[in-house]
Amino acid sequence: MLFRSRKTYQSLSDEELVQVYKDKSSSVVIGEIYTRYGHLVMGTSMKYLKNKADAEDLTMQVFEQLPNKLVSHNIQRFKSWLYMVTKNECLMLLRKKGRLTTEITKELESSDELHLKEEKEVQLNLLEEAITTLKDEQRRCIELFYLEQKSYQEIVSELKMDVNKVKSAIQNGKRNLKLNLETRNEFKSAI
Repeated sequence: MLFRSRKTYQSLSDEELVQVYKDKSSSVVIGEIYTRYGHLVMGTSMKYLKNKADAEDLTMQVFEQLPNKLVSHNIQRFKSWLYMVTKNECLMLLRKKGRLTTEITKELESSDELHLKEEKEVQLNLLEEAITTLKDEQRRCIELFYLEQKSYQEIVSELKMDVNKVKSAIQNGKRNLKLNLETRNEFKSAI
């Protein structure tokens, strides 16, 4: 029975796993999360703590605290959230041990910038995919207005459309993009 449950959980997305844990409090879910991300938590811990024993202890601490944190937080992007939890735990340990230095602080800041750039890249890729699902008229107006930064009048003359129709296509395209992205539960922001 346990093997069957584990196999079922393997096919779920991270966000679905979190929801299953909130619904059932299953330790098998925590095990699946550990299987997926234990090495990332350990790697992040090693990066900041630079001590294998401390990193192993902190990794176990993160996964021991995970059940309570899953229940008490609203998590949209699990991998990013887990990275931030791990980083914060590392910072707290370094502060506690008096080893938080300027060098580590600068390294953390540059790491955060890189992480944010990676997240933004993922979001832009999702947005590009979603744009291709729009009706041709909406897609073209969105591309011209937002990507090529053309004015309404430039779009009207290029597409030979009425200005109200261009405005409507842009508005409807934005709404459809937002719905598409929210439905996929991969990207939630105002467009």
